[in-house]
Amino acid sequence: MAYKADIAGGSLKVYESRIIADLLLRRLPAADWRQAIEVDNVLQKTSIGTAKRQASLIKTRLKQMTPPLWELVRDGTKPVATQAVFASAIAHSSLLRDFLILHVRDRFLSGDLGLTRSHWRSFVAACHERDPEMSEWSAATTDKLGDSVLRILTEVGMLSDGDKPTLQPVHYEPEVMNYLM
Repeated sequence: MAYKADIAGGSLKVYESRIIADLLLRRLPAADWRQAIEVDNVLQKTSIGTAKRQASLIKTRLKQMTPPLWELVRDGTKPVATQAVFASAIAHSSLLRDFLILHVRDRFLSGDLGLTRSHWRSFVAACHERDPEMSEWSAATTDKLGDSVLRILTEVGMLSDGDKPTLQPVHYEPEVMNYLM
């Protein structure tokens, strides 16, 4: 199954990603990881469950890349860290990746730069054709996933904020581009 609802965790979570990148770079054993997330509450979440879910999502995203990217996340400027986490999110989620490749790119090429939840819904409907084993999602789940994706695109600067969001070009930081090359 190519498409999973694994992006529902929300936005890029750059602040939290910096903390998780540091923990990954320190190569903590499982007991120390658990101590940091569940006892020390390094992510500053109101519940252990939330801390564990967010840590797991971010760790899984970042583990798609290698330690040099983790260093960019931990030590980079906000734009560098945001773009590095974005690259990790794309590598982690085929849903996000294919939305960018199959839908967002076409909107840029056509010059029709508006992007709304209805575009997301039509993309998800087409996903079933590409992945017959994809789970059936409720309208609420589809919308929640779409909200997460649109928020991610806004955070990275690809989508303007406001009543009528429009796509806009992003100028990628040289450090991130060098890593990806």
